[in-house]
Amino acid sequence: MRLLVACALLALLQLSVAARLPAAVEQALGRQLLSEKDHKYQPDDKVPLWASKVGPFTNPSETYEYYSLPYCQPKDGVKHKLLGMGEVVDANRMASTPYQLQFRKNRQREAVCEQILDQEKLGKFRKAVKEDWYFQMYYDDLPVWGFIGKMEKLFKPGGVTEYKYYLFTHIDFDIKYNEDRVIEINVSTDPQEAVDISEEITDTVKAKFTYSVKWTPTLTKFEQRLARYERFPLNPVHLEIHWFSIINSCVTVLLLTGFLATILMRVLKADFIKYNKDDPAMDEEESGWKYVHGDVFRFPPYKNLFCAFVGTGTQLFYLALFVFVLALVGVFYPYNRGALYSALIALYALTAGIAGFVASSYYRQMEGELWVRNILLTCFVYCGPFLLMFSFLNTVAIVYRSTAALPFGTIVIMILIWTLVTIPLTVFGGIAGKNNRAEFFAPCRTNKYPREIPQLPWYRTTVPQMVMAGFLPFSAIYVELYYIFASVWGHKVYIIWSILAIVYIILIIVTAFITIALTYFQLAVEDHQWWWRSFLCGGSTGIFVYGYCFYYYYARSDMSGFMQTTFFFGYMAMVCFGFFLMLGTVGWRASLMFVRHIYRAIKCE
Repeated sequence: MRLLVACALLALLQLSVAARLPAAVEQALGRQLLSEKDHKYQPDDKVPLWASKVGPFTNPSETYEYYSLPYCQPKDGVKHKLLGMGEVVDANRMASTPYQLQFRKNRQREAVCEQILDQEKLGKFRKAVKEDWYFQMYYDDLPVWGFIGKMEKLFKPGGVTEYKYYLFTHIDFDIKYNEDRVIEINVSTDPQEAVDISEEITDTVKAKFTYSVKWTPTLTKFEQRLARYERFPLNPVHLEIHWFSIINSCVTVLLLTGFLATILMRVLKADFIKYNKDDPAMDEEESGWKYVHGDVFRFPPYKNLFCAFVGTGTQLFYLALFVFVLALVGVFYPYNRGALYSALIALYALTAGIAGFVASSYYRQMEGELWVRNILLTCFVYCGPFLLMFSFLNTVAIVYRSTAALPFGTIVIMILIWTLVTIPLTVFGGIAGKNNRAEFFAPCRTNKYPREIPQLPWYRTTVPQMVMAGFLPFSAIYVELYYIFASVWGHKVYIIWSILAIVYIILIIVTAFITIALTYFQLAVEDHQWWWRSFLCGGSTGIFVYGYCFYYYYARSDMSGFMQTTFFFGYMAMVCFGFFLMLGTVGWRASLMFVRHIYRAIKCE
């Protein structure tokens, strides 16, 4: 216990040091950085407007720096804002803009610059308008969005279709304030102030970029200025339908689970009465789960990998639990840039000791001897595939010159966190687990030679059982999956963490119950190889979720392009693999408790 506490303190110290490294790395690279200002202002105080990114509206992962488009730049050069790791991972790149938005100072048709757009610049803007690009900016940490331009479809005589592309050159900023605080900002573009950049134009185009600023007093308090973003995605009718769908789904699943549990308890009760009778003739005539008591606690093959899976799954279970705690206390408020990513990186590093301890402890209980290999396997069983996937996707983003590509400095920091925090905690946890004196509890002795498993019908094999096991838990979460996907892979905001917490709890309960039921049916036909089967059945929900990804991509979204497609299916593959490990661990742990209970309740020789 003292060793684990020491590991946690060491991790906190290392993370506090690592959190300061991105700024140092970027300063070493010579990048001009600006720090945060206080949110209180005096009249005419300059409040900077930061440009975050631009990109196709339908492809949320395909984002680019604001000045990848030939917009007007500040006269004193482009400055970049200091960002945290989570903000960088969220593809934000804050760059200064030439818009002068002094506090409570109105402006009318103020000129920004005047440009001569040659064919190269026209091509960039035309591509942005054609693909429905948007821009995202931040003003006093409040997000604003707008579109680059508009496209018109014209029908001419003879069935000829012509497309016209227009670039917005004027922006209206409508800002509300309460005394010395900025409360709200809205951005609108004027369709009348647009420049024709259609494909038939072969000459240069003169474009004058302007903006207007209007300040309006409001009674909304500074502490309530984010409330509008919480209400923004929640239409009352849609929220009511959301709750109704979740309740309906949960009630249906709980009824099915309760029905299954009732039948299972009745069958078990009859089995206990039958198997506890001292009737030698019945032993020769009957068959069932009692008669594999000498093999049911035989350790599984590939126990090194099995224990690594269980340890990593336990870590991911507690990681999800801690994220829900932070969400329910209000840490992840809307548009808190990168807060969720920062929390995931920090919590994954800090919970690494759990994975090492659980994996090594079970490996020792299963009489494993290669404990060093077990610890190393635990370190890489999830991080290894994730690192390979990240390397490929980051290379794709670099080729596209997207802000989704992590800078070299951020990659160095993440590698340092992994090598200085995650791996040491996993090793220390593994050493603590190896030295743990707990023995594996088995109510029955294991025979020297395994019992032969009878020939079973096809529907009792592993794959059909996984399909049956994954369908019921997936049906409990599929309604919520749409809202999560629309938030992660779209522009909607997910804030109903209470619903998600309820769904998560139901998912865990249903996974445990369905895996226990299938384990019982497996043992009832004298198939004693339940260890890997229970893990695979519990984790099969992750495969269903990945199947839902194809449905969402092709039927519910407008995503397209190589980069967006690879990002979507690549990162969702890693998320679903994490689901597989976490729910597989839940299924196996529940089955282990069940198997111990039923064999402790009967007389075993």
